[in-house]
Amino acid sequence: MTDTQAHDEAHGNGLGARLNWLRAAVLGANDGVVSTAGLVVGVAGATGDRGTLLTAGLAGLLAGSMSMAVGEYVSVSTQRDSERAALAVEKRELSEEPEEEFAELCGLLEGKGLSPEVAREAALQLTERDALRAHAEVELGIDPEELTNPWHAAGASFLAFTVGALLPLLAIVLPPASLRLLVTVLSVLAALALTGWWSARLGEAAPWPAVLRNMGGGAMAMAVTYAAGELLGTVGV
Repeated sequence: MTDTQAHDEAHGNGLGARLNWLRAAVLGANDGVVSTAGLVVGVAGATGDRGTLLTAGLAGLLAGSMSMAVGEYVSVSTQRDSERAALAVEKRELSEEPEEEFAELCGLLEGKGLSPEVAREAALQLTERDALRAHAEVELGIDPEELTNPWHAAGASFLAFTVGALLPLLAIVLPPASLRLLVTVLSVLAALALTGWWSARLGEAAPWPAVLRNMGGGAMAMAVTYAAGELLGTVGV
């Protein structure tokens, strides 16, 4: 490997964080595709009115994207509060019991495979540079300078769900009435195949099982909601 390749390669917590964001974006888009497709296909089973389909699809898109954003904001805010509380405890312990905390850091580094001598030297250098950061990263797995941001998480979830939901919404309202269902089903299955493949690649897993599971779940959701809509339309509900 050349020096340039080594320097361009991502390492550490930054890579893990980026992968988590990508995985969350893919899952959010996938959720937007499936839930909105199920909704509009179900309504299409009851009525072919374009205005009704558009209204239902937009309502589902907005409700779903807001639900995803609020849920992610609450979840990540709780995580951020927990991280701050853990850092406050660690800061207090470093102030009140510096020798015990130093010994603990040495033990943690030994647990990662370092010899006692090397672990002690590494702990000494880390403590002299930034004791709180050293303990936060080694003991808690937290980077004090990169705490999770609930607003970023909420915005990403909102955007990912919206992008996913737009596909079935446009597919159900733009084509002629005779082709709406076919175009929607095919476009949704294609999108689910893509998100399944991409999520498998992010997790370094075999893509085909994920693709088939994604497509099968989406097809089942559309079949069930369409049957329910058609039944309700038949009885005049």
